[in-house]
Amino acid sequence: MAIISTRPSVALVKTRWRKNGAPRTLAERAGVIGANVWKIALEIFKHMEKEEFRFGSDRLVTDVMAEFIAFQLQLADRAVYGRLSDADRATLIGEAARHLAATMENNQRDLLGPGEYRKPFIDLLNARFEEYAGFEYPGGEPGFPCLRFFAAKVSDAMAASGNKWVVEQIMDIEAPEMVRLIRKLIDQTVNTAPL
Repeated sequence: MAIISTRPSVALVKTRWRKNGAPRTLAERAGVIGANVWKIALEIFKHMEKEEFRFGSDRLVTDVMAEFIAFQLQLADRAVYGRLSDADRATLIGEAARHLAATMENNQRDLLGPGEYRKPFIDLLNARFEEYAGFEYPGGEPGFPCLRFFAAKVSDAMAASGNKWVVEQIMDIEAPEMVRLIRKLIDQTVNTAPL
C-alpha cells in the first residue's frame, strides 16, 4: 500500500487589487479567478510531481492541467450560484474560461509547437461542465461520486505514464485542497464589494 503524504497548506489565492477605490468589473474579477485557477492547477501538478507521480510527456502534462482547470472552474461556478444573477454568473465564468483558454493555448504552443489548442480546450470545459452538472454536492462539497469521476479523468489523462495511486492521491489530497482554495478565491473575489 502506498503512503500518501499530506499536503502543506498552500496560500496561493491572491486577490488584492493594486488600486483601491472603484468596484471591480466582472471581467476584472474573472481575470483574477482565471489567473488563480491556473496557479492552483500548476501548484497541484508540482505537488504531485514532488510526490513522484510521473507525467511522461508535455502532452500528458497539459491534459492533466486541463482536467484540474475544468474541475476548479465548475467548482467556481457552483460557488457563485445564488451570489450573482444568472447573467452575471454566466459572464463571470465565461470570461474566466476565456482567460484560461488563452493561457492554456499560450502554454501549449510553447510546449508542443504550433497548433489549434483553444477549441479543444473549450470543448473539454463544456463537456466536463455537462458531466459535473449531474453530481450532487451535499453541504456545498463535491460528493464521493464527483471526486471519483474527477480522479478517474486525471488518471485517464496520466494513463500512459503508468502511475499507481493517482485516484487516491486526487481524492484524498489534491481535490480537497482545490475545493478549499476555490472557496477562498470566490469568497474574496465575489464578496469583496458590489459589482
